[in-house]
Amino acid sequence: MNKKYLPSALILYLNYFIHGVGCSILGQAVIKDSLAASWGVQAMAITAISAALGLGRLIALPFAGPLSDKLGRRISCVIGGASYAIYLIGLAFAFNAGANGGYQIAYICAILGGIANSFLDTGIYPAVGEIFYSAPGVATMGIKFFIAISQMLLPFVLGIAVTTTSAGLVSYNPLFIGCGICYVVLMILILFAPLPDADAKKEKKEGLLESLKKTHFSIESIAMILIGFTCTGTFQLWLNCAQNFAKEVVGWADPSIMQTYYSMGTMLALIVTALLTRKIKDVRFIMAYPVICFVTMILVLFGKSQMLCIAGAFVIGWAGAGGLLQIVTSVCNMLFPRIKGTVTALVMIASSLCNYTILTAASKMTPSGVMVMNIVLTGIGVLLGVFVNLRYAKMVELASEE
Repeated sequence: MNKKYLPSALILYLNYFIHGVGCSILGQAVIKDSLAASWGVQAMAITAISAALGLGRLIALPFAGPLSDKLGRRISCVIGGASYAIYLIGLAFAFNAGANGGYQIAYICAILGGIANSFLDTGIYPAVGEIFYSAPGVATMGIKFFIAISQMLLPFVLGIAVTTTSAGLVSYNPLFIGCGICYVVLMILILFAPLPDADAKKEKKEGLLESLKKTHFSIESIAMILIGFTCTGTFQLWLNCAQNFAKEVVGWADPSIMQTYYSMGTMLALIVTALLTRKIKDVRFIMAYPVICFVTMILVLFGKSQMLCIAGAFVIGWAGAGGLLQIVTSVCNMLFPRIKGTVTALVMIASSLCNYTILTAASKMTPSGVMVMNIVLTGIGVLLGVFVNLRYAKMVELASEE
């Protein structure tokens, strides 16, 4: 690793530190209540705004990757940073607009936020892998760590960022605007930061559609893609709706501390799972972790206590959000060497499709109904994980032949 790239790596990681806030703020019960009061809607309707992030990802994913490969990581990061700044600052404008189109403004801004996420992913993931070329797995873990740290701190920041408008409404606009300004600063810094991707520009990369035309899908590859859908549903539904369950069903006035326990679980999982994968095959986690999430959510649904909500947040953070989607992607790369780029892209598209469809559905449901839907979706993920594990030996054999 060239030491001149270390400042660049820090700038790239800080993008995901702010992203940890950006992708979590709409899941906080207090922020939902604040926005709902301004827009004159039910708190669960704010979940549809979170769903728009998935729609934005779906729009951008097919061409964000090829653009990053052809024009460079810097361009992708700048587009992502600019779009994220518009999303976050736009939420403040949407809040101020109130019932006069505020909800619609926020929805459009959230689509831009999803587009930003795609460009940041396709720019920063390969960029840090190229900087820390001898340990790309550790580089990716660093991204998850920065996200988890910011999400862990978020509940404490909420207490500092809250203000009251002249109309008596609770506002979190300082948080939205502050994070947006941070993205503008990071975008400017990345314009001048050195990045080791000059060689990538010279390679002709095959786009997603071109790759799809040459691809034959087996039932196993379809199962892996579907796991990308189900495992995303597990942690996204929890992240965006579990606090509403704790508030409305359990009777917990301010359940925002659940976010901290969720993030603690994620951070510990990144370390422990990385160590466990040295002795246990990655594919085993695709079955084991959904089982843990499935049982946990059943206990939370029927137990209805603050302690179970806290324990559930930690466990879902660990088993649901602690790298399971990345493990699925890694197993795909190993099992389908001839179509690994295509399968990986489709797993991420399935993840984004889940984010959009499932959260849109959740916005029209009760918190208890959302918990039941999450249990059913996670149960399907368990069945898919069992199938993939049963077929694993055969898939490894086929991959070796290829």
